[in-house]
Amino acid sequence: MKSPLEHYDRRKTKYHGFVRAFTVLLTFLLQVVFIVILTAALQRQFFPLYLALELFSIISVYGLVDDERRSKQFWIIVLLLMPGFGFILYYLWGSNHTNSRLQKKMRIAEATMKAYSNEGDRIIQEFSLVHPNKVQISRYLKREGFPIYKNTSIKYYSMGADMEEDFYQDLRSAKKFIFLDYFIIYKGYWWDRILSILEEKAEQGVEVRILVDDFGSIFLNVAELRERINARLSRKNLKKDSIKICKFAPVNKRIINLAFNYRDHQKITVIDGKIAYTGGVNLADEYIGKIERFGVWKDSAIRLQGDAVAAMTAIFLVMWQVGNNQEEENIEAYLECKEKDHFDGFVQPFAGGPHRNPTNPPEIVYNFMLNKARDYVYITTPYLVLDQKLIDNITQAARSGVDVRVITPHIYDKWYVYQVNVANYGPLLKSGVKVYEYTPGFMHAKNIVADDECAVCGSINMDYRSLFIHYENGVFFSESQAVLDMKEDFLETLKDCHEITYEEWSHRSAFHKAVQWVCRLTAPLL
Repeated sequence: MKSPLEHYDRRKTKYHGFVRAFTVLLTFLLQVVFIVILTAALQRQFFPLYLALELFSIISVYGLVDDERRSKQFWIIVLLLMPGFGFILYYLWGSNHTNSRLQKKMRIAEATMKAYSNEGDRIIQEFSLVHPNKVQISRYLKREGFPIYKNTSIKYYSMGADMEEDFYQDLRSAKKFIFLDYFIIYKGYWWDRILSILEEKAEQGVEVRILVDDFGSIFLNVAELRERINARLSRKNLKKDSIKICKFAPVNKRIINLAFNYRDHQKITVIDGKIAYTGGVNLADEYIGKIERFGVWKDSAIRLQGDAVAAMTAIFLVMWQVGNNQEEENIEAYLECKEKDHFDGFVQPFAGGPHRNPTNPPEIVYNFMLNKARDYVYITTPYLVLDQKLIDNITQAARSGVDVRVITPHIYDKWYVYQVNVANYGPLLKSGVKVYEYTPGFMHAKNIVADDECAVCGSINMDYRSLFIHYENGVFFSESQAVLDMKEDFLETLKDCHEITYEEWSHRSAFHKAVQWVCRLTAPLL
């Protein structure tokens, strides 16, 4: 059975994506030019008003002193160095009002998410007997509304391609519903096969929902995709919108703020409330190695089966509710499906976003993992854009004798972020952290594993955006074979890595040092 995407005019679709991307870029440049011209005009012809802007800049600086956002240092520098220009820039892109509507929607939606495990306290008590040093992580997550589960199996995939056949098979097994939430969906072998299965399942009466971030998937023509799917379903005498597609935070709705921030960076698949996938893998061909992009694309994912899938279902439905601007979602209607006899340790899915700052679960969990480690912490991340708190926790762990190792990409996707990566190597190396670059290509896996006891896999990068700005998800798990599989994958990956020494890092050219200093200063915007 052919997917309607096979009949797409790919050149037309790619053209549509480039037009949208160019429009956003042009809007960005026009805003910068407008701010510069406006500031100059005010300074020359309306000096009293310009002085008022400078006064507002000073007031904003005082307000930022007590601000708990990690980007405050950057905005304080901007406001002090360029008062008039800086204030307008801060008002458009940096102040809290740009995110207040979305924050409010998220808080309302999350208020509907209840604790679905009646045995949560008992399981945490059991976990505390097994790993008393790590139980604080679980207690914190439960307090934030994310229950801990047992009766859940975990399968770890060390490369995106490893999950491909399991993914197809699980989609085909769906009887009630399939939920997909992805930052990037892009047409090609991977997405075309998935969509073909989704259409087949919709014909069988399975409810299908697709939530896609509009900025991450800017090259996906959602309107055309929806139209072609509905046309196919109507030919089968099926109800339109049997496959529901929603764009999260469309970039054209708040173009004045460019919609660069507050993106849905999650990667979630839920099938019948029984099976779930998450990790770093998006629905585009490079993630499963079907095309080469930035060399060999190294990614990871996990498959959950059992009780903990209930939390993944709830996390998806919260994002769907916000993305659709709809009333309270009937979450409990999708939590009836439970599998039995999947005993594989302790599992705790969680999510986070800017509405939870300054106690955002992704940041807190990563810091807990570092602070509670006794023997080792192994981290893989594409982006090492660290704030001072995270640098302190990493270096303190290393100075206390913990074996801290970090793998980042050697072949990068964004040169300016790579410069920040390199700039951050210094304080880590000086404290005894071992830093490696994955030489075959791009390291996109987002993992942290500690002490053979616990691990986190999800969509969370070690950067400002993942820890403070984007909506992310992850899974904290312990007493599972997947923990050891993740560790083994890390150690195997080291064979394909180049270790960065402090001597090598300190002998960078003066030009690179200057570029990296500037990029690190602007890190909150990257």
